[in-house]
Amino acid sequence: MKFSEVKQGRVFVIRLEDNEIVHEEIEKFAREQSVSAAALVIVGGANKNSKLVVGPENGSVRPISPMTHILGNVHEISGTGTLFPDENGNPVIHMHMACGRNRETITGCIRSGVNVWQIMEVILFELIDTTARRITDSDLGFKLLHP
Repeated sequence: MKFSEVKQGRVFVIRLEDNEIVHEEIEKFAREQSVSAAALVIVGGANKNSKLVVGPENGSVRPISPMTHILGNVHEISGTGTLFPDENGNPVIHMHMACGRNRETITGCIRSGVNVWQIMEVILFELIDTTARRITDSDLGFKLLHP
């Protein structure tokens, strides 16, 4: 286990609009508001053709080859995630969403592009006094959090 202690800063209430791409808008907001680290919760609707990463094709193979699922219709969503800067100081979100429609639910990471259906509501809890970063791990093929 690796950890670091942080303090809570500002809290933002955000409404994402129809057809916005979730990770792009939140990362843009973080840059504009000078938020370098945060914890996030989100609820709302995901539009059809949104893409989720739903696991590795083979958990033993490196680098990891992600599987993608495309939503065939509008889904209700609930998600949680974190935002930390990469090696260049750019804010990078890591968020998982549960997307449900009727009696079926799919859960995955939003990094491939989840489009908002009408609205999504986000609460962003800024984390301050942290040196945590997302650093590219060449073995796994993605950016790992280094607290």
